[in-house]
Amino acid sequence: MTAIHSYDPKTGHGLKHDPLNAIVAPRPIGWISTVSAAGVRNLAPYSFFNAFNYRPPIIGFSSTGWKDSVRNIEETGQFVWNLATRPLAQAVNATSAMVAHEVDEFELAGLTAAPSVRVAAPRVAESPVAFECRLTQMIRLTDAEGAPVDAWLTLGEVVMVHIDQTLLIDGVYDTVAAEPILRAGGPADYFGIDPAGRFQMYRPT
Repeated sequence: MTAIHSYDPKTGHGLKHDPLNAIVAPRPIGWISTVSAAGVRNLAPYSFFNAFNYRPPIIGFSSTGWKDSVRNIEETGQFVWNLATRPLAQAVNATSAMVAHEVDEFELAGLTAAPSVRVAAPRVAESPVAFECRLTQMIRLTDAEGAPVDAWLTLGEVVMVHIDQTLLIDGVYDTVAAEPILRAGGPADYFGIDPAGRFQMYRPT
């Protein structure tokens, strides 16, 4: 019989590192750019990120703690998601630093802030894909008993999409060519993707 490691998260996992993030992995990264009502730019990566609806397109990320990104989005109702890629991995990591509110992470990471079309928050010019978003919901998460936890889920409708044309092959977006980086488990693990890992399945008709 297979040995199973079972635990109640409330009492601890009993391991060297929390396995939850390693199990729910790899995960896309929410590289979120915002600007405060006072005009201070912010850029930060979030590993709790995904897409949640087709039409209208809605994406979202969860912030552990009331961070500058969440504060700025609450003030302005706008943000931009930028694709985190392998060539930009070090810059993505640099923007994860805990710095003062007035610090501009674009400058900190040596990135170019490109103007957006529909929102005030800038895009990362070096990123090959960006979604301009307008806030739809900001939800403080709760536990099973309804008690609030220190985490906020921010959802936004994508109102403008920007894609590097070299990633469009015969009208189809080439996921592999974009070289996205994905967050995995442990304190520092990330993954990339390559064509060897691709397989296809069509839905039953």
